[in-house]
Amino acid sequence: MGTPRTYHFKLPPYRGAPLPEPPGAWYPGVKAHWAACTSERTLRGDGVVRAFVVHATAGNSSAGAMSVLFAHRASWHWLIPDENEPAHGTSIWACAPERRAAWHVRPQCAHPEVNGGSNNVNAWSLGVEVVNTQAAGRAADPFSEWQVEQTAALVRYAWSKYPHLVDVVAHAKLDPSRRSDPGPGFPWDHFMELVLAAPAASRLIVAAPYVAPGPIHVLSPSGERIACDARTLEGVTVVEARPLIEALGFTVAYDDGPPMTMRIERGGVVGNGARRRPAPRERSAGRSAKAAAKRANPRKAARKRAAPAKKRGGAT
Repeated sequence: MGTPRTYHFKLPPYRGAPLPEPPGAWYPGVKAHWAACTSERTLRGDGVVRAFVVHATAGNSSAGAMSVLFAHRASWHWLIPDENEPAHGTSIWACAPERRAAWHVRPQCAHPEVNGGSNNVNAWSLGVEVVNTQAAGRAADPFSEWQVEQTAALVRYAWSKYPHLVDVVAHAKLDPSRRSDPGPGFPWDHFMELVLAAPAASRLIVAAPYVAPGPIHVLSPSGERIACDARTLEGVTVVEARPLIEALGFTVAYDDGPPMTMRIERGGVVGNGARRRPAPRERSAGRSAKAAAKRANPRKAARKRAAPAKKRGGAT
């Protein structure tokens, strides 16, 4: 089995039909924190997903792990609950959108065997946290078979979706001086077999409230597509609020919590004290209003046009 610092294998080119996005539920309240604990993938890279990093929380609850994310100290794309939690055996938690870089590996960390030794791993990887204390001896906390199966199912899904995904690696291999997760108790060889074997129904993620029948395109009034992660959740269309609001010409400001508050500004002074430039539609509406006023009072408009000419004539 080796030690966590050696946990790593390469994926061959994926063969087979694309796998559906794993069902699961967004962890309650997590979307409000994305702006503060995730980054654009292209900020420190080309945005291409090349690795999948496996972590363990060193705790015994999803709530404990999420307190770190809610404090904006770290983030990950998925969280797999422990066997002592109600969600265990039914669904996993989605925590960050795949299109954004989660903060699960320190920027300076790298390994020569993973993506050519490149650092800024977050920009080109996906990350999953498995809830487990990583304890050994009498207090050992073995990973459940369901947790291992769901971790493998997530890797298989990502493998079928991202053609450049090659490395599946433990956090400990990327940051050996500070991290040991997912720990020596994680059955890495068994996990690797599940990833590389043909999928079986028993290995798929079980029931979940999240349903994605297909892509949902949100269009602006001008007909341009707005990238706001639109999808269906329990029969309701949900979107990522900030890009949608800003695409419609408003501004968004966040006030520290708890609870964190998102304020939507139509105009005037925004949260940082700067004045917002009116949106194109607002400027157009202002020009239209001035034109209408001129049409309503043509004599006044004519006097205003004549006044400068008279002044110039008197000066000569």
